[in-house]
Formats: sequence, structure tokens, C-alpha cells
Amino acid sequence: MDYQITSTGKENLPKSEKKTEQNKEVKVYDQKPTAAFIGAAWLALLVGMVSYCIGLWNAEMELNEKGYYFTVLLFGLFSVISVQKAVRDKLENIPVTDIYYGISWFTTIASILLLIIGLWNADLWLSEKGFYGMSFTLSIFAAIAVQKNTRDVQYINRNQQGENKL
Repeated sequence: MDYQITSTGKENLPKSEKKTEQNKEVKVYDQKPTAAFIGAAWLALLVGMVSYCIGLWNAEMELNEKGYYFTVLLFGLFSVISVQKAVRDKLENIPVTDIYYGISWFTTIASILLLIIGLWNADLWLSEKGFYGMSFTLSIFAAIAVQKNTRDVQYINRNQQGENKL
């Protein structure tokens, strides 16, 4: 008799991969972000937000215009954190409603468009417009990185505590 051996290539999977009921491989992430990356993300967030706010404080514009730009910054930061949370929840199989996910993306895009429209129509030097655009971009990117790092550390700590109880 001629027997044929079929290999799936999954015999030598590392311990960091587990199989679910549907026979899908799920990677288990157990590497915390480095302290340097966490610090850099927080520093970038602080530098972006503080520089944006100092620029507003020193700007020669009406108080209502300063309020508009400050509100756009806060709105943008909250929106990108919300998007990151929704994306991460979906990745971790935590239920996220489609309406929340959609609103999170809508508000993120809206905050960016509000800044662009405001700067386009503002009576500012081009260098000032660029400064606000770059400090806003730095702030929202750093907010995403800080939120991701926070979730990574929390996720890994939760999994390690679960393993220690076994």
C-alpha cells in the first residue's frame, strides 16, 4: 500500500499562536512597547499640544477664533482616540457597534476638515498655518500612539495575570 503523509505546516507553531474553534490561528501578543517608545509617544503628544496652545495664546486673533482652533484640537484628539479604541476592540473581538465605529471615523475626518477649512480661510501667514497644521498632526498621531501603547500594556498585563492564576 502506498500511504501519503500530508503536512499542514502547522505542526511547529510557536506557543504564541493558538487555534480557535474555527481552526483559525490567533496570534497572542506578549511584547510590551518599550519604555523609550512609550516616552516618545507621550513627549510627542505633549510637545504637539503645548506648542499648538502656545501658538494660540500668542496669536493675534479674536478670542472666538482662538476658541474655535482650541476646540478643533480637543475634538480631533478625542476622535482619533475613539477610532483607535474601536479598531482595537474589533481586533480583540470586543463587540463594537457599526454606528459607533462609523461616528468615530466621521468625527476624525470632520475635525481634520474643520482645521483645514479654518486655516484656509484664516487671515494668517502661511508659516502660521503650517505651524498649526503640523502641531495638530503631531498631536493626533501621538494621541493614537499613546492610546495604542496604553492598550498594549493593559492587554499584556491582563493576559499575564490570567496565566499566573492558572
